[in-house]
Amino acid sequence: MLYTSIHEEHHQVRTMGGLFDVSHMGRIKLSGRHARKFIERLATRYVSDMPEKTCRYSMICNANGGVMDDIIVYRFDDHWMLVVNGANRQKIVSHMHAQVGDMSVKIEDLTESTAMVAVQGPKVMEMIGQFSREIPTLKRYAFTTKNLLILKLIISRTGYTGEDGVEVIMGANMAGMAVKLLLKDGVDAEGKAINVKPAGLGARDTLRIEAAMPLYGHELSEELDPLSAGLNFAVTLDKDQRDRGETFIGQDALKKIADEGPTKNLIGLKLDGKRTPRQGMKVYKGDTEIGSVTSGCLSPTLGYPIAMAYVTRDSVSAGDTLCLDLGSTRADAQVVALPFYKRAK
Repeated sequence: MLYTSIHEEHHQVRTMGGLFDVSHMGRIKLSGRHARKFIERLATRYVSDMPEKTCRYSMICNANGGVMDDIIVYRFDDHWMLVVNGANRQKIVSHMHAQVGDMSVKIEDLTESTAMVAVQGPKVMEMIGQFSREIPTLKRYAFTTKNLLILKLIISRTGYTGEDGVEVIMGANMAGMAVKLLLKDGVDAEGKAINVKPAGLGARDTLRIEAAMPLYGHELSEELDPLSAGLNFAVTLDKDQRDRGETFIGQDALKKIADEGPTKNLIGLKLDGKRTPRQGMKVYKGDTEIGSVTSGCLSPTLGYPIAMAYVTRDSVSAGDTLCLDLGSTRADAQVVALPFYKRAK
């Protein structure tokens, strides 16, 4: 979906606020006596210490340590919910059913009966503050449940753009009413107008690339492990030593990768010129091929092309000049730190 242009929608989110329909994301409810234990078996990150009404980024891996999906875990008082990538939903649901065994767990796919939107941007919390005092006080990766008139909403301070904002889950039949509420114009503390406009998934992609957020099928896949992607924070390698002794699928493989070191690393590249780098383009150091691009774009915020790429471990350092094969030509690319963009605090 494109409402105006990727460039215009991107800047709207970076400067004011944008609303994305992300209902394609999967929403899976887990309940029952062994729900917590079951998630510890699936998720790479320890979740048993999560307070109620908090979220946590994690991954689900295969036995080899490859990423089946990256997920957000929500902890409610009497159940859990996983938000998964839409393209992986059926695969993950099937994987869950295959792993239940003799555990008492109820798996409910709520995707079709619910909708989900993301409202992102530096003015979003001010706008939301006009109809809720609680939501702007939420900490990052916390959520609340709200009843606004006949609307029942799950609102989390999460997002995928590098900006502040929220993600909202609601009944599918209430989505239209909720969107109208979230798109209302307002004013900030200085009396200046605030407006939130619809934005499409093209802008969501350029925003997440600037923020160096991984996307399944690009930086993550079943052939790529989370440690190579630099996502060590989302992997609890000593989960088996925690108070409950759980291990997760792929833990042994990831321990070995951690001990030996990943064979590749994810890096950031800043390119000369205006040509947009694309997934699969080869990266060279001198005449030696050392890796390939996973994601790239002409950054609307920075004004120059950027890319993420996997390269052979320890083959480059920050500031090195590499070469990117663009097909008909080549371009110099400087190794830079990730993320490319950080919002002002």
